[in-house]
Amino acid sequence: MPELLLTARNLTKRFGGLAAVNDVSLDLWRNHIHAVIGPNGAGKSTLTNLLSGDLPPTSGSVTLGQRDVTGWSPEKISAQGLGRSYQKTNIFLPFSVWENVRLASQSRQPQAFRWLTPATHLIAVNARCERAIELSGLKHRKNSIAGTISHGEQRQLEIAMTLATEPQVLLLDEPLAGMGTVEAERMVALLLGIKKDHGILLVEHDMDAVFALADQLTVMVNGQVIASGTPVEIRADAGVQAAYLGEEH
Repeated sequence: MPELLLTARNLTKRFGGLAAVNDVSLDLWRNHIHAVIGPNGAGKSTLTNLLSGDLPPTSGSVTLGQRDVTGWSPEKISAQGLGRSYQKTNIFLPFSVWENVRLASQSRQPQAFRWLTPATHLIAVNARCERAIELSGLKHRKNSIAGTISHGEQRQLEIAMTLATEPQVLLLDEPLAGMGTVEAERMVALLLGIKKDHGILLVEHDMDAVFALADQLTVMVNGQVIASGTPVEIRADAGVQAAYLGEEH
């Protein structure tokens, strides 16, 4: 049986009189990619921020593993096994790929920053770093300065940094944004390669990638869910066609 990793129930976030997210529920399972799609302003990124702890919900709950993490800080939720990427690439540009990933890996040490211990002596840290770089397809780039690699490789690096924290759940906010065809194909292959060990929530506008990746889709408009189902069901949903997908899908 698939393992349920994260549950959101009746999540709502209000900013004054505006409900940016209104009564949204979803489940994330290991070895599944759950895509959340919808037009700009639908509430997708706000939903991601509620799941990660970057925003507290007005009402509703989030369960990660067996724990109710509603209202927890992002740092505490991350330590519980959740990793996320953001719309804007969030890496240390002057550092090498290896140094970026090692810093993320080191954050999982009981004493994350031991100033008198050479980083090369942290065996567990370096093992996590090597594995994350390998999984993300950046082994040939590990000594490159992050600011000199391509946009697509920088997005891969951000995912490598997330993987180095050994999360169970990944929240990925537009990981294919700004990519050309070749880079997008590489990212799709990367996500398919890591999904067996994770539950992944994917927010993405590239519909070709979404339908290539997703096991389940949730469609949001104006903060509300208008449909949820398999890719086949979503493609055939007349309401989704009218509100978002258009005739080509």
